[in-house]
Amino acid sequence: MLEDATLAHWQDVPHWQRKLSNKNNARLFAKAQGCQVADLYWKGRDLNELDIHSLPSQYVIRPTIGHGSKGVYIMDDGLNHFDQQRYTPDQILERLQMSLDKNPDLEFLFEEFVQTEDGRFTIPNDFKFLCFNGVVASIVVIDRLSPKVGYSYFYDEQWNKMKRLHHLYPGRDEPAKPACFDDMLEQAKTLSKAYGIFVRIDFFATSKGAVFCEFTPTPAKGRGFTGYGKKFLLKHWDLHCPGMI
Repeated sequence: MLEDATLAHWQDVPHWQRKLSNKNNARLFAKAQGCQVADLYWKGRDLNELDIHSLPSQYVIRPTIGHGSKGVYIMDDGLNHFDQQRYTPDQILERLQMSLDKNPDLEFLFEEFVQTEDGRFTIPNDFKFLCFNGVVASIVVIDRLSPKVGYSYFYDEQWNKMKRLHHLYPGRDEPAKPACFDDMLEQAKTLSKAYGIFVRIDFFATSKGAVFCEFTPTPAKGRGFTGYGKKFLLKHWDLHCPGMI
């Protein structure tokens, strides 16, 4: 999609929300709705067009399609925070090319490594808003240590602690409410109302405020939810998204 596409252009086909599973499309859509996104340094699949040596010391690589943080690199002076391994620029290009050889339709986003609210370059907490047609049912906060390891916490939109909705990532010390929480909440509601049906909307709390990350229409493919979580989310679906599928 084009950067100046209107909401009507996005919604021009049935089940148009599928377009937003592409992470570059998601960036463009969120930006058009007034959200802040990470700076984009490069997008493409022809790695010969990328001057990797011109990138800053800290940057993030994401494939435009995929889930579970597969193929994501959080680079900090040659160190990938996700696997704690060091890579030279040539090694990164080799690994990306291997991914392209398996899936030629992939594109990669090279983006700003956003700093935490206190100005650190580290894996940021994920703030995941479970949304139904403009209504936020719950916010899942994940203190992530790696793609598959972390701690999770559940809150309502007043930042009151909730019962667990999911079995993944049992918690430890609770995180502080971010300074930009109200902005994230308002933006999640705006994006959700435009999206319509259920979606999880992810944000980061950064040194420059709330930064949109991505849309996830089927978190964990619907697996791993607690009995309470299933009933709670189904109730919200019936209330706010009747007849949308």
